Amino acid sequence: MDPQDFLARVDEGRVVAAIRAAESRCRGEIRVHVSREDAGDAHAAAVEAFERLGMTATAERNGVLIFIVPRERSLAVVGDRGVHERCGEGFWREAAAAMQAEFRQGRLTEGLIGAVERAGEVLARFFPREAGRDDVNELDDSISRD
Repeated sequence: MDPQDFLARVDEGRVVAAIRAAESRCRGEIRVHVSREDAGDAHAAAVEAFERLGMTATAERNGVLIFIVPRERSLAVVGDRGVHERCGEGFWREAAAAMQAEFRQGRLTEGLIGAVERAGEVLARFFPREAGRDDVNELDDSISRD
């Protein structure tokens, strides 16, 4: 699928609202990125995009990237070391598989929101908001594109 077609079928407002809701319960950061380039290996491309998007700069190394390559119909969910050390590789594979299942049914927005909510649950468990302490939004919540 062409990346423009993918983005046209996604309700970005609902996805951004889901990111903000998830981040309101934790100290982590969630980002969705749609690649216009072929990736070959979506996971490797996601790790590279994670670096390029500055996601390793979060204070607690607790960012999560939901990475989609519409042209190849591939995707990956990756987290920085702070969150990865706590939830392990199985979580990322499960989140990606659930999103892929929604995508196969044509439910692109729902797939993205589901992945955001899963990431938010993990981040809230391991990086909950601290009472009386303001949380800084370290990364843009909009869907990024390259």
